This record gives sequence, structure tokens and C-alpha cells, in this order.
Amino acid sequence: MTEGNDRPKRLRARTRLVLALGGLLVGVGAYTFVYAEGASYLSRDPKACANCHIMRPQLDSWQKASHHGVATCVDCHIPAGFPDNLIAKAINGWNHSKAFTLQNFPEPIRITPPNARILQENCVRCHDDLTHGLVRGASTVGDTIRCTHCHQSAGHGEAVGLGGPFRPEELSESNR
Repeated sequence: MTEGNDRPKRLRARTRLVLALGGLLVGVGAYTFVYAEGASYLSRDPKACANCHIMRPQLDSWQKASHHGVATCVDCHIPAGFPDNLIAKAINGWNHSKAFTLQNFPEPIRITPPNARILQENCVRCHDDLTHGLVRGASTVGDTIRCTHCHQSAGHGEAVGLGGPFRPEELSESNR
């Protein structure tokens, strides 16, 4: 047999291997999505945020906080417009699933700088009639007044319910 006749067999074998690996990847991904109740994260239901046990204190404290009657997790922690809302959910979903799978996240959990920016933008958007003179006047990022600086308990109640009070070195980190 010549090398030219052997080529289609090698191509078919590689194609089968690629298809088998692709099918395995899709199968594991689908199983993980169903097991982790992934579809629930596409909703606005706050209970979806507590699918992971680590988020239970945040859900419990939100239910007792001032924003409970007017805002859900999505209203504060996800951008308002399309496609930014889906992009943020996808990035957070990936980061959260990776962190919870590998168990490499800080406890108590902390908001990340990108998510703190989203939170700030949503505070300003909802409360624009009150904040336009305060926040919009900042000329640099360092000048920006963070809503959570004064209103830390607005969304989740007192900080002591979320892992205890901040240590002095954590205060500057939480307001970035």
C-alpha cells in the first residue's frame, strides 16, 4: 500500500478522535451545567445566587436590608444593558464556578474591582437624581465618591453578618 492510500485512513482516525473528544467535552459541560443549576443563573431570581452555599449569608442579609423591596442581586451586581449584562454573567459564572470547584476563594467573599465598578454604576444609575452632583463631578478615579463608602449596609445590611467587621487594612480595599 502506498502512502497516498494510507492518508484517508489517518484522516478518518483523527476525525473520529476529534469528534470523540469534542463529544466528551460537550457531555461533561452539559452535565456540569445541569448539576450546577446553570439555567437558574439566567433568571433574575435572587435564590439562584445562593445555589452555592457560600452565598447564603449574602442572600439572608439582602432579605433584611433596605433594598430588598426594590432591587434584586441582578439589579445591583449586573450591568443594566444588553449585551453587557450577558457578558458580566458569563464572566462571573466562569469565575465563580472555577473558584468554587477549586476552592480557591477568600472567606468571607469579597467583591472584585470590576464588580465594584458595576455596583457603583448601578447605584448612580438608580439614584441619579440624588447623586448627579456628587459623583459625576469627580475628575479622576481617585476623586470618585463610592456609594458604598457611606452606604455599606444598603444592599446587605450590617457587615458583621457577612463575616465580621472589616479590619482597617480591608477598608481601603473594599471601597475601590
